[in-house]
Amino acid sequence: MNLCNLEELRVLIRKTDEQLVALLNERARLSKDVGLLKNSQRRQIYDPSQEARVLEHLAAINQGPVLTQSLKAIFREIISASRTLQEPLQVFCLGPEASFSHLAAERYFGSSTIFSCQNSIRGVFQETMKAEGRLGVVPIENSLEGSVNLTLDGLVETKLNIQAEILMRISHCLLSAAESQADLLKVYSHPQALAQCQGWLKDHLPNCRLIGTESTAAAAQMVAGDVKSAAIGSLMAAERYALNVLEEGIEDNEHNITRFLVIGKGQSAATDNDKTSIIFSTPHRPGALHLALKSFADRQINLIKIQSHPIKGRLWEYLFFVDFAGHIDNGAVGQCLAELANHTTLLKILGSYPQGEAMS
Repeated sequence: MNLCNLEELRVLIRKTDEQLVALLNERARLSKDVGLLKNSQRRQIYDPSQEARVLEHLAAINQGPVLTQSLKAIFREIISASRTLQEPLQVFCLGPEASFSHLAAERYFGSSTIFSCQNSIRGVFQETMKAEGRLGVVPIENSLEGSVNLTLDGLVETKLNIQAEILMRISHCLLSAAESQADLLKVYSHPQALAQCQGWLKDHLPNCRLIGTESTAAAAQMVAGDVKSAAIGSLMAAERYALNVLEEGIEDNEHNITRFLVIGKGQSAATDNDKTSIIFSTPHRPGALHLALKSFADRQINLIKIQSHPIKGRLWEYLFFVDFAGHIDNGAVGQCLAELANHTTLLKILGSYPQGEAMS
């Protein structure tokens, strides 16, 4: 390709960019009209089911060469900017800044969102409860380490609903103010992160002392300016706290996925690919759980997850957290839950919401 052709291509790209800017502004004007209509009907600005449908439609019509995953990431930012024109969205997440919860929230909601990092999962629930339109992002389970009990407690104790889920691949990095690993004496991180990187640490930093912290982001804060220490955290944490990335991808298992929940007041409408989460308890007698689960089997409703959780203050009694495919507005699901209520002592519907897909 000669210089003349290169310049001609750049001119074409510039014209295409101008068209894109014009179309983005037209989309923004339409989005503002949507916001006005929603406000007049007293509807929430954030609509997870509609956003899921938009992204799936884009995936269906995409013919490349742009990768579908890249296209969705681009449009998450477009949706974020458009949503902000309707009404600024406030999202609370487990902090400090640059924690994996913060990173998941930012990737899902886009950078035009107002994020507020809280010191605890309980704090996220409390702040989200205070007003309509507020949302929270909390971790619920990790593919290697299991469920997060504090989040399960929050779902039991509050009236907040699950509105969406975020699945994010967790990639750990070794971060430090030092420029090499040679003189490191200590490695800080959340105990789960240390456990997920124990093989790499044993092979590469066998003499370092491992110290647990409240979060990976807190670890990054602690080692800023300390050339004898390192933290295990995200690339976002390295940027936020001005640390060097000494090594990327140090997790022992590449299939390390954390599932986060978007919590808030209100329900998500049905899409073609939904999940429902419930809590129930059964009478303390033989066959009670079998009768409860039979409601799902009889209607061929796929159970995705079932987990027992102790009832606080009641020794050896349990709640069951269940995720299953389908939406509560589906006839078969509605019939199932009506029958389930006859076999349980407590039944709480946590929400129906679009099934998430893993984001890297």
